Amino acid sequence: MEQDGTPAKPGHSGVTGRRGDLFVPDCPTRQLLDRLGTKWVSMAVTVLSAESPGTVRFGELRRRMPGVSQKMLSQTLQGLVADGLVTRHVEATIPPQVHYGLTELGRSLELRLAALRDWAETHMPEIAAYRAGTGSVQGAGGPVGGH
Repeated sequence: MEQDGTPAKPGHSGVTGRRGDLFVPDCPTRQLLDRLGTKWVSMAVTVLSAESPGTVRFGELRRRMPGVSQKMLSQTLQGLVADGLVTRHVEATIPPQVHYGLTELGRSLELRLAALRDWAETHMPEIAAYRAGTGSVQGAGGPVGGH
């Protein structure tokens, strides 16, 4: 066990410190990553970040996120609000206007998501080649999962 309460090796249980263990199914960090690791979260945070510190109305968010359904966007935003990453403001108009914006915590997430998007865009041709069966792994010892 490390000084901060994290296990010395991944997959070891008994974490009592501030960090979790992704290998434990009920680990809060693992659950958070499950929520954050979707394309809809990444897209919503990206759109909101582009307008930060301003806000974006629900309909505008939906227009700027091709392929997202109203239900999926609503669920995504509810989760982001519940996690403290996004603010929700309802104007008492008819019909009500709902605005969303990133919190400071949400802006810190955008920095990490931008790095992940950059990595994905940089390596997409290579990954596409592997998916197509035309890529090769240097020093690979056989098929993935092999012994």
